[in-house]
Amino acid sequence: MSKKGKYLLVASNQPYTGKTATILGVAHQLRQRGIKLGYAKPIGTCFNDLDTTQDEQDISFITQTLDLSAAQIKSPLVLLNQKTITDALDSHGDDSFDVLSYCNSIEGDLVLVEGAGNLSQGNLFNLSSPEVAEKIDASVLLVVKYDALQIVDQILCAKQMFGDRLLGVSINSIPHDQLDTMTNVIKPFLEDHGIDVLGMLPTDRLLQSVSVRELVAQLKATVLCRPDRLDLMVESLTVGAMNVNSALEYFRQRQNMAVVTGGDRTDLQLAALESSTNCLILTGHIPPQQLILARAEDLEIPILTVDCDTLTTVEIVDRAFGTVRLQETIKVECVQQLIEEHFNLNKLLEKIGLNN
Repeated sequence: MSKKGKYLLVASNQPYTGKTATILGVAHQLRQRGIKLGYAKPIGTCFNDLDTTQDEQDISFITQTLDLSAAQIKSPLVLLNQKTITDALDSHGDDSFDVLSYCNSIEGDLVLVEGAGNLSQGNLFNLSSPEVAEKIDASVLLVVKYDALQIVDQILCAKQMFGDRLLGVSINSIPHDQLDTMTNVIKPFLEDHGIDVLGMLPTDRLLQSVSVRELVAQLKATVLCRPDRLDLMVESLTVGAMNVNSALEYFRQRQNMAVVTGGDRTDLQLAALESSTNCLILTGHIPPQQLILARAEDLEIPILTVDCDTLTTVEIVDRAFGTVRLQETIKVECVQQLIEEHFNLNKLLEKIGLNN
């Protein structure tokens, strides 16, 4: 790609704000308009200390989802883990990465560059989002997650960092009862301060959900039945520790649950299976009765058993909800629809200079 190619850095102020989701949603529309895209992620995310830059999960997922050729995408320059950070400290931060040559080697009318987890991450390698934007002369789209108390300060701070490079902001996970405040108070304020709000995406339960497959991985669980149904999505977590009458009333108020309960609580297990449960997680090293397994088979509900206690199980599942990743096709389709409905692509293209 020639150096005349354009770069859009998609940055965020904290992890798990929806950068990758925004990239996939925007990319879907850009491709429909005939714009050839490239993708770069200078700093890779590490989920296993044995991973290499070729193992980066977002790279693989985006390559497949957007059907990118090898010329349109590159492995990260560095994968953040304990070893790479220690090595950089040992070398007194002298490691140098030519991010401009890296990005220039990617083909595309527009290269979408995914920033690090927050605006300071990567400083040790001179690859923080503000540094990358400066080095490759990129325009910037900021992606933030709605937070009534902090969102304005966070966006104003990013404006100070990026200056005129900041084309605008996309705000994700806006609670439905906050949409009026967002539209009539926060958006006008930001625009008065020279910051265009290009996207306002309401909260979507599906995007906040976790697949049973992901829970199996996080919990190191054993699947006792229906391993063919691990793509079911879990929207909420419930602990079955009450009496069965209270449990039934509570279960009826929830949808698409994962229910954590003891292996000896056959009554609660049956109550859960007759409710909107997508996964039953059993603790206590007690196998379920055969009637539970048979009913779960009939209802196509996976049952997992875990070695950890109930409290630890709940903590792990809660953490999984807090670090939701976009690795399911159904989520990609949901994001594409949200971006189409709630993101001003025409204004973004106009600001980048790619409007036809």
